[in-house]
Amino acid sequence: MTGTGRLTRTLGLRTRRVVYGEPGPDEIRAELELTSTIDLAHIVMLAETGLLPGPAAAALLACVTSLRADGFRELYDLDAPRGVYLMYEGHLVAELGPDIGGRLHTGRSRNDIKATVTAIRLRAELTDLLGEILRLQAALLSRARVHRDVVMPVYTHFQPAMPIGYGYYLAGLATALERDIAALRHTIGEIRHCPLGAGAVAGTDLPIEPARTAELLGFAEPSLHATDAVAARDTMLRALAVVASVGLTLSRLATDLQLWSTQEFGFIEFPERLVGGSSAMPQKRNAFLLEHVKGKAAAAVGAWTASASAMKSTPFTNSIEVGTEAVAVAWPAFAAVRDSVLLAQVLVTGARPDAARMEQRAREGFVTATVIANRLVAKGVPFRTAHHVVGAAVREAVDSGGTELTKITLPGGEHVDMGSELPSLRAVVAAHGRGGGPGECDRVVATLRRGLAGHGDWLTAHRAGVRGAERRLRAAVDAVMAEHGAGGAA
Repeated sequence: MTGTGRLTRTLGLRTRRVVYGEPGPDEIRAELELTSTIDLAHIVMLAETGLLPGPAAAALLACVTSLRADGFRELYDLDAPRGVYLMYEGHLVAELGPDIGGRLHTGRSRNDIKATVTAIRLRAELTDLLGEILRLQAALLSRARVHRDVVMPVYTHFQPAMPIGYGYYLAGLATALERDIAALRHTIGEIRHCPLGAGAVAGTDLPIEPARTAELLGFAEPSLHATDAVAARDTMLRALAVVASVGLTLSRLATDLQLWSTQEFGFIEFPERLVGGSSAMPQKRNAFLLEHVKGKAAAAVGAWTASASAMKSTPFTNSIEVGTEAVAVAWPAFAAVRDSVLLAQVLVTGARPDAARMEQRAREGFVTATVIANRLVAKGVPFRTAHHVVGAAVREAVDSGGTELTKITLPGGEHVDMGSELPSLRAVVAAHGRGGGPGECDRVVATLRRGLAGHGDWLTAHRAGVRGAERRLRAAVDAVMAEHGAGGAA
């Protein structure tokens, strides 16, 4: 059937290409793999509730599983005037007849199917991304422990500020990712309601069992509100925000590493497997992968903006802007940030700090100035006075070509020799053990490693739950087919 009963004609070819594209085998397989999974659960539920006779259910299940086993090859050359889904459903009707194939759509709509496909795909994408981010956090924490004693200056406003450890810096990035991980877990946890059963916009008066399809598809429960189920994609928007935050965090890491790997800084060196040359300049050794890390964050930021703009001021009901246009931009963004995470993993583990160069720049940058001021405070000097006299000492040292502070002149003319009082730079770093300073690096790493283990356990349990649902669905399909003589497995 090419019409709907109400309509007798379809879109023109050019308009159809604009709306539905020209899906090839890969696109057809990708769309129908998820759609047919939903169909299997729906057919089982219809059979169990008596809305679909057992033999018809078994015939439908056999046809759908056969198509899945062959990668939907039979559908590649079929015309799809109203999109891939209705082409697929039309094939089932043509193969099984309207009395069997025409029953598949009982108690549902393309609206709740599309919302369910989006939820299942989003769950899979975010679960995979979370696993890669956890690997990146583990790499950061591992390198933080290895390089905890490598002293370097930390910069504010691109000027040397205070002494820290390179490992402490990496632990800071792991700390930032911890919030993204928590937000991502929360977002995955939101995908607990299965939209299937919401129908077009207001549920159905047929005695379906949405809780059963939710269980078979790995959701905790069916949707609470049918209109919300097909109208809202706010979880997608929150997912984009979290993923954009991950991209932004990594872009800042990449900016630092690229700056520090320049000849002018010379703090970081990357092995040849992580750098590129120039087609024109023989001497170049470009850490160009860091530019990919920085650039890929733009995809997620742009996607969030585009998605939010598409959703803005739309009616709260099913709409193309929300369910199609706002969602379409998300998938490339997730892929881009996933790639950024993968690049960051090898860059973090491959980066080699030059400990001598880092410590040299820390000494030359007067980064112990605040420490000296604080030592004067401990001797009873008001902090603002200490700040002023140490600043004057820095100016005098710079004017004379010096690189270290030794004698400080107090307002009364008294000279204080701080050189003999200051310990080594490593000891200075270790002394900053309050307020989350570098002296607490070991505690920070230990805390984050405990959190990482907890996240790993949660992810393992989540994945096990999804796999358990897949097994239950296969068993339920097999049971219906065996009982009614169709045989075979999903």
